Amino acid sequence: MKVMTEVTGAVDAEQEQALVDGFRRLLAEPKPDGLERTELLRDRDGVWRIQTLWRDQEALDTMRAAPEPPAAPTLFRRVGAEPRLQILLVEASTAERP
Repeated sequence: MKVMTEVTGAVDAEQEQALVDGFRRLLAEPKPDGLERTELLRDRDGVWRIQTLWRDQEALDTMRAAPEPPAAPTLFRRVGAEPRLQILLVEASTAERP
């Protein structure tokens, strides 16, 4: 079963570009095994989120057990935002359609 992580944080306006730039740098780095997709999203109230789709729980657990801390919460902390993590199980998806 696929798993999605969502890390959210309220980012001050003066730090928003640093968040975007930091996320783009992360995209240029090697991805952990099992990471299928990741996106940086912003709502209209200034709350930012990084949603990442993982192949399965094992891939997520392996990444979280690595010596370096997870990238998304680290990025939020770097721009002065306190991250909040949710782990969601993907019960159904358009990717399942033939």
